[in-house]
Amino acid sequence: MFKLDRIRKAAKRDKSLKFNNLMHHITVELLKAAYQKLKKEAAAGIDGVIWSQYGENLESKLENLFSRVSGRYRAKPSKRIWIPKTDGSQRPIGIAALEDKIVQAAVVKVLNQIYEEEFVGFSYGFRPKRSQHNALDAVWVGITRKKIGWILDTDIRSFFDNMDHIWLKKFLEHRIADKRMLRLISKWLKAGVFEEDLRLKRRLGVPQGAVISPLLSNIYLHYVLDLWVNKWRKTKTEGDVIIVRYADDSLFGFQYRNDAIDFMHKLHERMARFSLEIHQDKTRLIEFGRFAAGNRLKFGKEKPETFDFLGFTHICSETSKKKFFTIKRKTVAKRLRAKIKEIGIEIMRIRHKPVPEQGKWLRSVVQGYFNYHAVPGNFKAIDSFRTQVIRAWFKALRRRSHKARKLIWKRFQRLVKKWIPSKRLMHPHPYQRLCVKT
Repeated sequence: MFKLDRIRKAAKRDKSLKFNNLMHHITVELLKAAYQKLKKEAAAGIDGVIWSQYGENLESKLENLFSRVSGRYRAKPSKRIWIPKTDGSQRPIGIAALEDKIVQAAVVKVLNQIYEEEFVGFSYGFRPKRSQHNALDAVWVGITRKKIGWILDTDIRSFFDNMDHIWLKKFLEHRIADKRMLRLISKWLKAGVFEEDLRLKRRLGVPQGAVISPLLSNIYLHYVLDLWVNKWRKTKTEGDVIIVRYADDSLFGFQYRNDAIDFMHKLHERMARFSLEIHQDKTRLIEFGRFAAGNRLKFGKEKPETFDFLGFTHICSETSKKKFFTIKRKTVAKRLRAKIKEIGIEIMRIRHKPVPEQGKWLRSVVQGYFNYHAVPGNFKAIDSFRTQVIRAWFKALRRRSHKARKLIWKRFQRLVKKWIPSKRLMHPHPYQRLCVKT
């Protein structure tokens, strides 16, 4: 790992340096570390191999894989499955073969040493030591601390499906001159996807779900969006501008409406140049910020609109005591309803299993939900979530049998106390955490 640190130091020292000898960092040791960090319960790709199976005679398998990586290695197509989204549509997910996952994870480890010195500060998605909550903190602090009056909430239509391979290779060549590494990445791009016994090859897109895809998407948007918008806000605007990007979800804040409108037009042109399209129906410019409520009241308009970002609805509000401007964040309502419905269906399905088994499952589900959603200002939503989960469990237990219908609420409360986590906030104030982080 010491050699990987040297890559990072070189990347930091010389921003124009091209790395021409990266493949020798892909070692058996690195492949083993990559294997150990893969999700152990992940579904199998088209090879049908799961994590535990590959672990049998691991050393010899990794030695064989290592011998093939620089030349004879062949990437397998990803197995495509479809998962439902909250809006009723479906999202395509690509499940890579296990050996492809291992090699991709090792390559990501190497390339991160370069690109973590390259990427800009307002990019948060799928990066080491950065999370969705860091992006949410940046939005909150940016709007409350700067003179932001307008928010542009954008969405790139089917971004992962439309990344242009030719442009992606050009972007990679800005920092990578190692032809073996470039060939390896090209193999994954060309492998395509396997769906319903058909192999589909494409010149656009990367599979969502592949280990390498988040890094490739960040590289693509780094050159298409991040560097460009960073230069634009320094040279083309009159007021404050904030930018927060998490993967392909971007949020822009402006002091002046004219800057926002000008940027919208330029953004459409910029995306089109690189085979991308801004989703018109999911892109909105709204008045939002410390002066939004007063300005709208002056012209006889209703209270400021809200916007959704990373699972939270953001609302213009005031502090309870001194009436300072603040942003209230609550779980997006339709996501809350969808999650409760999903849990209700599952708890009815497993209602005949032993109560401790149900309790352990519900504990992990509720705690996992709190770990993400229990942010300051969202106490009412997490309380509602917990209450409705408890009611769903009570209903399911009473439907186990005719005798179970005699279960009374008071007795059931003992199960709740034992298995369901108490509601409490899991995150500090956004400004507090952002200051510590930066």
